[in-house]
Amino acid sequence: MATGNILIADDDTAIRTVLSQALSRAGYDVRATGTAATLWRWVQSGDGDLVITDVVMPDENAFELLPKMKKLRPDLPIIVMSAQNTFMTAIKASERGAYDYLPKPFDLRELVSIVGRAMSEPKNRVKVERNEELEGMPLVGRSPAMQEIYRSLARLMQTDLTVMISGESGTGKELVARALHDYGKRKKGPFVAINMAAIPRDLIESELFGHEKGAFTGANQRSAGRFEQAEGGTLFLDEIGDMPMEAQTRLLRVLQQSEYTTVGGRMPIKTNVRIIAATNKDLLVLIQQGLFREDLFFRLNVVPLRLPSLRERIEDIGDLAQHFFTLAASEGLPLKHIEPDALERLKRYRWPGNIRELENLTRRLAALYPQEAVTAQLIDMELAINAPALTQGFAPAGAARPQEPERAATLASAMERHLSELFRGHGDSLPPPGLYHRILRELEYPLISAALAATRGNQIKAAELLGLNRNTLRKKVRDLDIRLMRSPR
Repeated sequence: MATGNILIADDDTAIRTVLSQALSRAGYDVRATGTAATLWRWVQSGDGDLVITDVVMPDENAFELLPKMKKLRPDLPIIVMSAQNTFMTAIKASERGAYDYLPKPFDLRELVSIVGRAMSEPKNRVKVERNEELEGMPLVGRSPAMQEIYRSLARLMQTDLTVMISGESGTGKELVARALHDYGKRKKGPFVAINMAAIPRDLIESELFGHEKGAFTGANQRSAGRFEQAEGGTLFLDEIGDMPMEAQTRLLRVLQQSEYTTVGGRMPIKTNVRIIAATNKDLLVLIQQGLFREDLFFRLNVVPLRLPSLRERIEDIGDLAQHFFTLAASEGLPLKHIEPDALERLKRYRWPGNIRELENLTRRLAALYPQEAVTAQLIDMELAINAPALTQGFAPAGAARPQEPERAATLASAMERHLSELFRGHGDSLPPPGLYHRILRELEYPLISAALAATRGNQIKAAELLGLNRNTLRKKVRDLDIRLMRSPR
């Protein structure tokens, strides 16, 4: 039977009651209060072996009280609960020395388990200094899947453990790697990223480790590699599954001995970097195929972190879309908001491109359409024009692949709704003359813009995609005043 005294602070009577009963049944002595002042008085008097507290209290925020409690009693484990389930809440809890953070609503059995673990650990936990007030929101989402990511990141911030981030393309792997660096103990050092899939295989070793003058044809001077550039900071190895075997062998030596040699060099160079790797491939399959070293996998996979696809966190789509609209507005584009019906359309879509695809869509909507409100009709039209994504779009899993007439019918239906609203908006009168050319312009603008976005602004490829002459496309781009924008990463 467990023993010890637990202090609970939460202004919600129901939560205090539920926690008190569950912990009492587990064998603990429990005292509960609805104010931060009472909790602080208990802690000052030496009461309690562990504290469970909500963040938002009627008289004081727990994040203001937490550093005082840790300063007075450094070994007192404090578990923080919050309904403000954001990445920054988890990080602030960790920064201020909390033992753990739990988002509301929480699993009662998990909380009791965390209490048991905290009570059984030696009372010599290292005190974490409070950093300056954190700003910004590098990660967005309140879904249960993201709450697990936030809690994992909060635990990893003050460590140098090697992390392996897995997940589909577009789920934000580099963003997570940057968060680990920017809010961790190496934040004053450089963050250096290298994508293995984007570098010719015969140049990867030179890119990673650098080379000496004369090491190979064309090496006219010494060049620093990414390890040297990342010294004292973090090296992010993206798409690690595309690293050739020769480079894998050299990387394994670095992880084992913390030293490397440049290409063409003889003297070993000591290195002090934190390694974060990422992949959208199943490395265990690559190991079976003889394409990835098993010993390197275990060296990199110290802490595995799997990012959920957007399909697994559809409740975050509204927050994400509004976040991207706000970013677009900060860059000079009009600020948009999503109507409820439009948000439902977005939640029904399957998002094969994940968060990156959603960001691209919001930027197109911000750049191409004058209206402030994003309607369901607008979403239907954008997704209908984006034919490759629509193939996996609104159809449920396992459904037959939509055929061309069905796509055309979807676009036609969206146009019919648009025209019906247009005529209704003029009451008994008719719209101004020139409707035919005005509607054609409305269709051409997003169609050509989408083609240019899909081809990253390459007008030759866009013309081939649309079946237009190159000169015709250039004229339409000029006549429609389409801005040639680089596709967002």
